[in-house]
Amino acid sequence: MHTRKPVPPQDTVKPETTAQPQTTAQREGPAQRDDTAQPHREAPSPADIKRWRQYLADERAEAAVYRELAQRRDGEEREILLALADAEGRHEAHWLRLLGEHAGMPKAASTRSQLLGFLARHFGSVFVLALAQRAESRSPYATDPAATRAMAADEQIHEEVVRGLATRGRNRLSGSFRAAVFGANDGLVSNLSLVMGMAATGVPTTVVLFSGIAGLLAGALSMGAGEYVSVRSQLELLKATRPTQVTLSAAPSLDIEHNELVLVYLARGMSHEAAEHRAAERMGVYSCDCDPSLSLHPEEEAVPDEHEAVGSAWGAALSSFCFFASGAIVPILPFLFGLGGFTALLVAGTLVGVALLGTGAVVGLLSGTSPLTRGLRQLAIGLGAAAATYGLGLAFGAIVG
Repeated sequence: MHTRKPVPPQDTVKPETTAQPQTTAQREGPAQRDDTAQPHREAPSPADIKRWRQYLADERAEAAVYRELAQRRDGEEREILLALADAEGRHEAHWLRLLGEHAGMPKAASTRSQLLGFLARHFGSVFVLALAQRAESRSPYATDPAATRAMAADEQIHEEVVRGLATRGRNRLSGSFRAAVFGANDGLVSNLSLVMGMAATGVPTTVVLFSGIAGLLAGALSMGAGEYVSVRSQLELLKATRPTQVTLSAAPSLDIEHNELVLVYLARGMSHEAAEHRAAERMGVYSCDCDPSLSLHPEEEAVPDEHEAVGSAWGAALSSFCFFASGAIVPILPFLFGLGGFTALLVAGTLVGVALLGTGAVVGLLSGTSPLTRGLRQLAIGLGAAAATYGLGLAFGAIVG
């Protein structure tokens, strides 16, 4: 009996496949986004080209703004601004690489960037830095896939850098700016309320006008007097707390064993070791300054910080008087030009509303927030106070009449 040998199974023939080269992402696995590579490999769409060209124009405009500001500064601030301009140049190069032949002729920057450039060329003040801070905070790179993560992070860091520079400027004008804004706002709101309340009672137009003039003078004098007293009191308080030179003249006559010189330095905030060291120096125990680290010098008159200087009491009083008067004259302008009745009140309310929007917008710009929001807040508060006074005037006129 013959046994058939099992036929070995034939190998399954697989169709040949052409080996495909691995992409960088396949070779490296699920790596993170490459910030140096161009995020868009395919041909850009017309919408992409339009958006990238706008980014390119804005980057060029922002770099120009920082260079303009740098020309108006020196030292460390100048170097910081020039470094920011160089960073914007890196972003400009990124968009040029993506656009390639589509870069075309230079596109006009956005209205916001053009406004920044105009202000930087003609003013170069803290207002420009405040606007630049707000522009950096609203960068679209964090949500745009064409921008790298490094660029989005750059914009966040730029915001903090500009915030620091703007803070220096805000500190330099904080005192005078506070007096200007609050003085003008007080004049606008208080005198508009006075005029509205008087007009609501039904008195003649001349009475309303003279009431407004009296309110202007009374409010301005009150603001000036109050500011004088405030600044004068602060100066006297600072003078009373400043150390005197009495320890220099009295120390040689003190009993070397029994004296309270150490208590003087302890009361001034020195540690016990430092106080004993300083007292020994004053008593002549040490002929030299053996340990300079313990030698605080409270007798030396401190140089006041230019940002925190109190200033002159008379100067502050005059400034407050003028700022209040500049605001308080606005509500009575229609009456000065011969208008009367409801027309004069409408014009006065409109003028004051525009002024309140302006002061609120300036505060918003300097604080890095929305100028529109701050302006509307000022407008609501001012017109709300005037409307309340007008209602009270109607009620008072009805009762008395």
